[in-house]
Amino acid sequence: MTDLNGKTALVTGSVQGIGLAIAEALAGAGARIAVHGLAGDSQIDEVCTHLRERGAPQAEFFHGDLRNPNRVDELMEAVAAWGGADILVNNAGIQKTAALRDVTRETWDTILAVNLSAAFHTMQAAMPGMAERGYGRVINIASVHGLVASKDKAPYVAAKHGLVGLSKVAALEYADAGSKAAGGVTVNCICPGWTETAIIEPQVAARAAQRGGDRDAGIADLLAEKQPSRRTSDPSEIGALALWLCSPVAHNVTGVSIPVDGGWTAQ
Repeated sequence: MTDLNGKTALVTGSVQGIGLAIAEALAGAGARIAVHGLAGDSQIDEVCTHLRERGAPQAEFFHGDLRNPNRVDELMEAVAAWGGADILVNNAGIQKTAALRDVTRETWDTILAVNLSAAFHTMQAAMPGMAERGYGRVINIASVHGLVASKDKAPYVAAKHGLVGLSKVAALEYADAGSKAAGGVTVNCICPGWTETAIIEPQVAARAAQRGGDRDAGIADLLAEKQPSRRTSDPSEIGALALWLCSPVAHNVTGVSIPVDGGWTAQ
């Protein structure tokens, strides 16, 4: 079992979906959790209480609008004052599907800001401290669209490909930080395929509408196109992988992008 007692994890977008599942896994291993995301006070309280019940010695919410670099700086300064992130999970992301000719400048700028630029800013702020402590983990949730493309997703695919490239550069620059005993500093991407989260709901709904409102039929139609297993992943499965990447035994796993996609990118 991975022991994260004494470690602090910042997980962006951790009030629901994959981010919450990763926070749950890290909390279960004893990490303090810096919670972040778009939520009202009642949901924030519920999530922080839930994570403490799952094993986190502390779970506190930190504000930060990832569209704005100044707000990202404020987020990272607040987390640094709380003790600093030993584990940084850049999970927050947005998506809007549209043909290339129809993508607005605002859509492009917003998706690139949240899905790519924010990760650059958080990593730049957090990683020097990780190197000083000799242990650090950056886990960027990149999607299969960091490895392959699909139509109608130009900003999202561009951002996720960029996130994979950014992660490789950071992995190389920090590869010799720390030691085997301390755990070292690693940077990796997890690339989920179809996963049961809110971000896929618009696509599921569109396919379901084509199938007379049958949601299961809509999901099956989506998966038949891309994911050979024809099974969705549960967010907890992504959380389990993230937890393993945080273990000392993973000190030499860095600069890689791990698909969790039922064979999608093997085709």
